[in-house]
Amino acid sequence: MLFTETRLKDAYIIELDKIEDDRGFFARSWCREEFKQRGMNPNLVQCNISYNKKKGTLRGMHYQVAPHEEAKLVRCTRGAIYDVIIDLRPESKTYKKWVSVELTADNRTMLYVPEGFAHGFQTLQDETEVFYQMSEFYDPECARGARWDDPAFGIEWPGEHGHVISAKDRSYSEYLL
Repeated sequence: MLFTETRLKDAYIIELDKIEDDRGFFARSWCREEFKQRGMNPNLVQCNISYNKKKGTLRGMHYQVAPHEEAKLVRCTRGAIYDVIIDLRPESKTYKKWVSVELTADNRTMLYVPEGFAHGFQTLQDETEVFYQMSEFYDPECARGARWDDPAFGIEWPGEHGHVISAKDRSYSEYLL
């Protein structure tokens, strides 16, 4: 695996280090030891799949608070997404800053989202599927969200968006400092 730290400390873009031959390729997509060596949370306890019918579907910005803050490893297994993370750690030098990366089934790139970050995405194609690995189980008491269009963050979403946004994601209030 090839790890590139984003401009947000502790968040990584991960690319496959492929071994290719006539059959195709082989690559490792997760390794506990490689995650531990970089200070990344290696304990992945739950996997989720998000299937999205329409281009322009927006999900987020989701996170969990203590004691169930979660790290995520996100990969697009079908279609393409514009994936966004926000650093919500008040002590961080990049507090309230965001980063985006395009994850596609073709590029097989992954995004590691550390604890203390919000995560969301916009689909760039119809029939898009996203695979998440989580370091904590979902806890509705700790689940939170920030508005995808909150001026406190100024996220620049591509093209048209919002064809499909859940009522829950629309209901999040602006982020309080």
